[in-house]
Amino acid sequence: MSLIDGAEFQPAEALLPAQQEAWTAQRAHVAANSAFYKALWNGAAPPADLRDLPALPLSDKAGLRLSQAAHPPFGDYLAAPRSAANRLHRTSGTTGQAMNLAMSARDSAITGTVGGRCQSSAGLTPDHTVVHCLNYQMWMGGVTDHMTLEATGALVVPFGVGSTELLIRTIQEVGINAISCTPSYPAVLERVLEGMGMKPHNLGLKLGLFGGEPGLDDPALRDRIRETWGMEPRNANYGVSDVFSNFAAQCEHDTRLHYMAADVLWPELIDPETGEPLPIKAGVEGELVLTHLARDCQPLVRFRTGDIIAIDTTEPCQCGRHGFRFRVVGRSDDMVVVRGLNLFPTMVAAVLSGMEALSGDYRIVLDAPPPYDALPITVELAKGRDASDALRAGVEAAMKRNLGATARVTLVPHGTFPVTEGKTKRVLREY
Repeated sequence: MSLIDGAEFQPAEALLPAQQEAWTAQRAHVAANSAFYKALWNGAAPPADLRDLPALPLSDKAGLRLSQAAHPPFGDYLAAPRSAANRLHRTSGTTGQAMNLAMSARDSAITGTVGGRCQSSAGLTPDHTVVHCLNYQMWMGGVTDHMTLEATGALVVPFGVGSTELLIRTIQEVGINAISCTPSYPAVLERVLEGMGMKPHNLGLKLGLFGGEPGLDDPALRDRIRETWGMEPRNANYGVSDVFSNFAAQCEHDTRLHYMAADVLWPELIDPETGEPLPIKAGVEGELVLTHLARDCQPLVRFRTGDIIAIDTTEPCQCGRHGFRFRVVGRSDDMVVVRGLNLFPTMVAAVLSGMEALSGDYRIVLDAPPPYDALPITVELAKGRDASDALRAGVEAAMKRNLGATARVTLVPHGTFPVTEGKTKRVLREY
């Protein structure tokens, strides 16, 4: 199946021969069967050595969208007979048109195994009963992430979203001790629990497996979850739906993401502005580019994820895993440039979360195209707090002090923003 048992515990040099062997088969498959890449490469043959991949042009989401529009439902990058696909997913469409994803039985099995590595790294074991609270309605985060949870040997409860009071009763009745959801979902549960006269601690959850949204890099959010719920928050589920639902997670020793798919997914870094290759080494920041080494239905080669990541270290972790460790700085399409400063929602969140008068929820509302002299932020107040000119000025000063950018802050009452069960869009472009 091209997977290597325990690949995440092997050094890069030990994996390279197997990676090259997998690429030999994969490059032949793509070159023979993907009309999309044949056209993109203009008849050129993909290089035999993975390390020469930068000789090929980059592919991106815009190209895939055009492909699916012209060749519905899966695009002409479908490189296997339609009969080979046994699962259809759809992306959330967070950054544009929703995409149809086709997976073969092998694609699904590899995805489940790699995601299982991530969930295990984050602490999920056969001793856990975990409730999965992501949307099962076609989205990759539903049944596919469910399979990654099952790969750990845990007992998995496929709950999905909605019916929050039923969820609370189910957690109590079944003795569930772990939850898989987005980082913003506990706030939804808290409001319902408050209405039921219950405290989050009463539910007995011990492990929170989070993914699908940024935010958990903020120590203040982690501390709040521990204090409010009595459970350990873990960043367990980082992925790119078009590529892999989950291929990176933290471990108990390090909150940074460990890359865990090296045997089946070749990573690169590029400068997001120029597309020039960057080395994967400590201290380098760039856009993550990925190439499938084992994918039947919709193989991607040099695919721009749009995620800007920072490599912190390539040294082995205390947990024994060897994949490089990184942080997600933000998405290239969520980046807002203010007087030459590249700003991401995660950077704004880090400033706001440290202010007691604020709930931590916010929106960056752009009502005109760039350039921008100031960052317009609408910020929600904490429960029971009132707006004042002094508080607004304090938030703007904190933004300037921490990010170097001028902010134009609007304060709104607590509860203004809906608490979502899915992904929360922080940057709203209304022009």
